[in-house]
Amino acid sequence: MLKHRGFPGRLTGTDFQFTLRRAADKPTELKARQRYADRRPADRKADAAFMAALWDHFGDQPFERGNLDAGRLSWLFGREVVPAEQPFDPCSYEALLRIDVEVARRSFPGAFE
Repeated sequence: MLKHRGFPGRLTGTDFQFTLRRAADKPTELKARQRYADRRPADRKADAAFMAALWDHFGDQPFERGNLDAGRLSWLFGREVVPAEQPFDPCSYEALLRIDVEVARRSFPGAFE
């Protein structure tokens, strides 16, 4: 599992995790999770901070899933973060992803400042 050095481990002052410390025997599957309008403000803030960290760290280039938290990625997967390869294995730490910049700018305008 690739460890993304310099990527924030969590949202400062909270328990919202952004990265993993060690690989699991079977990686958690990435799957798109529905974001409802009535989500808590703290959850929205965590999504925006994670998106900003992805943009700062990777920009518009493809990146390996590596030690990025599957739960946090799943809130963005299928919309702002999409597969960068075909076939795509959602249960692989080596899976390549990329940011769909147009969708991400609409969803999180503050993350690209």
